[in-house]
Amino acid sequence: MKLSVVTSKDRSLTQGLVKFGEIVEKETNGAIKAEVYPDGQLGGDLAVFDALKIGTIQGSTMSTGPIATSVETFNVFDLPFLFKDEATAYKVLDGPIGQELLDQLPAVGVIGLNYWENGFRHLTNNTREVKSVDDISGLKIRTLENNLHIDMWKELGATPTPIPYTELFTALEQRVVDGQENPAGNVTTAKFYEVQKYLTTTGHVYNASVFMLSKKFWDSLTDEEKEIVKKAAAEAQTYQRELNQKESVEAIDFLKKEGMVVTELSAEEKQKFVEKLQPIYKKYAPTFGEDLVNKLLEANK
Repeated sequence: MKLSVVTSKDRSLTQGLVKFGEIVEKETNGAIKAEVYPDGQLGGDLAVFDALKIGTIQGSTMSTGPIATSVETFNVFDLPFLFKDEATAYKVLDGPIGQELLDQLPAVGVIGLNYWENGFRHLTNNTREVKSVDDISGLKIRTLENNLHIDMWKELGATPTPIPYTELFTALEQRVVDGQENPAGNVTTAKFYEVQKYLTTTGHVYNASVFMLSKKFWDSLTDEEKEIVKKAAAEAQTYQRELNQKESVEAIDFLKKEGMVVTELSAEEKQKFVEKLQPIYKKYAPTFGEDLVNKLLEANK
């Protein structure tokens, strides 16, 4: 099994893949051997997703944004300020709604086993401290290669620029963009703090990271092997989420020590962000289905 991920070897998502591989290898007595390729060695998220479809890569974990380019409903989880905290996200993702979306993946050649965690996305930039929505105006922000994310940053007054994660550090260093938005763990492990001065803990999107296998590979497994893989995925999910929560807290402390100016939005300012992004709900809810969006909003109360 070739397991690919864009994050660095130290990041919790990569460590989750390593843990998964170890369990599978042990439980199958070495019949299935897993090799993890971090740092986007086998390509960015979109390239890896295409490789999963045809079976040249056997497994990966990635944010819902890139997956939505093939299965649009996955964009629903990227609606801004959808989940108030991790516990709410887990309840939804590990329940019927999460499963309903995973069930749409086999149609494009991928098996979705469960949801891991990239975490809440925060804004960094190298131009000015962002304390309010108005401070975002005119900033050139790197976004995921995803229309909802692009529209969201337009609404906030930024100039969104989609760039693959594997090219992001260079883009920041060369000032192709002023800033980017990612969970704090990514800012740390990808060393964005070397080329970014300001971080605002916006928490504007909770990023689930879907753990997936190539359907071609899955179909080649015996029933017994499939059970081992499912069990390993569940164990790796718990391990990865715990690691990620720890990583998120430590990352903010580390970034402060590295000299980044870390700004927390006041409750009033955060509410202004929420209000400014309501047009995103109006635009995208009909695409995902009003019922699904309402169910998600209900779960968050």
